[in-house]
Amino acid sequence: MKKTLLTALRPLLDATRDLAPIVAVILFFQVLVLQQPFPNVTDTISGLILIIFGLALFVRGLDMALFPWGEGLAHAFARKGNIFWLLVFAFLLGFGTTIAEPALIAIASKASQIAAEGGMIENNLEAMQQYASGLRYTVAFSVGCAILLGVLRIILGWPLHWCIMTGYVLVIAMTAIAPKEIIGIAYDSGGVTTSTITVPLVTALGVGLAASLSGRNPMLDGFGLIAFASLLPVLFVMMYGIWIVSL
Repeated sequence: MKKTLLTALRPLLDATRDLAPIVAVILFFQVLVLQQPFPNVTDTISGLILIIFGLALFVRGLDMALFPWGEGLAHAFARKGNIFWLLVFAFLLGFGTTIAEPALIAIASKASQIAAEGGMIENNLEAMQQYASGLRYTVAFSVGCAILLGVLRIILGWPLHWCIMTGYVLVIAMTAIAPKEIIGIAYDSGGVTTSTITVPLVTALGVGLAASLSGRNPMLDGFGLIAFASLLPVLFVMMYGIWIVSL
């Protein structure tokens, strides 16, 4: 009985452990450095409890649904042997998960406000919405292409380090010619794409595909899709910035 209860509470205990360092840092600076009381203590405690339950449920959901789902699809495509549909699925998976990322929606909205205030686009609601939508679709398209290339790399056995080095050489070259207003947004876009929705499915796809292919090692070949998903948006957003400036 005790063991069963401990197993049931394990996700909550793990979430509490993961959250503890963040809470400790905030408490240290709030109480000892700034020496200020916490505003809305009741709301803060309630929020922390909700975060713990949310993290526990999210991680449990990944284990129950997204990871098995992604790996199962990868195995099914590998057995079918149809590379075309596998690549189509990889692109649509990257595009679909990225367009739904809450972090991307938030940064695109904020970027449109800053662009309007800085005179990069017209300072009206329509222009800001168009800019934010264009940024979101650019990033989503780039992640779709990134996952497609990552899957192709696994199938063909391309060395990951050469692909990544080539990509960053292109990023450095693009940084030299891109409008300075878009560079920061471009680099941040590479980070926000690898968030709560994209990472679990893409990781499961890569590991499942590598495990299904003869001669591929899931540890060596299955990971690395997220690196592509972080790299290509930087390039595509800088190209988007060049296009916006040229209009």
